[in-house]
Amino acid sequence: MDTRIAMVGPNGAGKSTLVKTLIGQIENLNGYRFIHGKLRVGVFTQHHMDMLDSRLSPVEQLMKANPDETGEAIRAHLGSFGISGNLALRPMYLLSGGQKSRVSFSLITWNKPHILMLDEPTNHLDFDAINALIVALNNYEGGLVVVSHDQYFLSALCDRIYVIDQSTGVNQFDRDIDDYRKYLLARAAKK
Repeated sequence: MDTRIAMVGPNGAGKSTLVKTLIGQIENLNGYRFIHGKLRVGVFTQHHMDMLDSRLSPVEQLMKANPDETGEAIRAHLGSFGISGNLALRPMYLLSGGQKSRVSFSLITWNKPHILMLDEPTNHLDFDAINALIVALNNYEGGLVVVSHDQYFLSALCDRIYVIDQSTGVNQFDRDIDDYRKYLLARAAKK
């Protein structure tokens, strides 16, 4: 539960595909996947905005996903993500990319997942929002799997690095993200 994994590799190497396989969205080509029946996984995808109904407000989004909850509880949860006051009542199409990301994070964390799988979570976020996300994720007590090209973000959160490469598969990189960057630069210089 305290594992913090960064998945890195070139575009098109299969990082997002691996996340989809791990959560059971697509079938394994070989091997197996076991997920405990009581495990709660929160998934933030690159295309998280596609899951939001642009006509609904953030409050309506959460009420639709959690119809038995009170409006007060939903507004408090959204408020913890900086979506409060009139902002929580605006239709999604009027919100910025960063605000939509915050709504998505509020949706995936509602059920207090044991593991968060985040695929390019810093897209659409400015520097302050990225730092706020780092603080929130460092306070999060579950497991974390992050696909990102943002080295600053990964170095602030992750303690393990797995490199995904089409030719070599998935391999643990035994050093930190700065060493991985140096490794990539040295490899590029040899070409």
